Amino acid sequence: MSSLQAFFAQNVEKATMKEVFVSNRFKGEDGNPIKWKIAPVTADEDAAYRKSATKRVPIPGKKNIYQPETDYDLYVLKLTTACVRFPDLNNSELQNSYGVMGAENLLKKMLLPGEYAELTKFIQVVNNFDVTMEELVEEAKN
Repeated sequence: MSSLQAFFAQNVEKATMKEVFVSNRFKGEDGNPIKWKIAPVTADEDAAYRKSATKRVPIPGKKNIYQPETDYDLYVLKLTTACVRFPDLNNSELQNSYGVMGAENLLKKMLLPGEYAELTKFIQVVNNFDVTMEELVEEAKN
């Protein structure tokens, strides 16, 4: 296989779904905590979530001049919600049980702050935001 062929879609390793314990509060019939299923998003999807969390704000003192401002918390919420595959955050019965509408509102209602923080850390790992360029270079050397 030539070097270029390694980049062909059919030769690239597919991103896999991961399972993680988000909380000990969600238990199965056997009484054990249930794992959540998490999958990465594509760069295009990520850009859409970032764009939807960005608004134009006027620059003080400059008439009709705006700059983009991203609401990082909203972006992370959108990304996290999109990556959660199980439980199905779009399930209306699940949303009704918490008295909310929408996957993002459900996630905020379901999890305690520490649980949400841990989930977002795992989302960063699944989407490779935790890997630095130095680590990639070192891995390639070995």
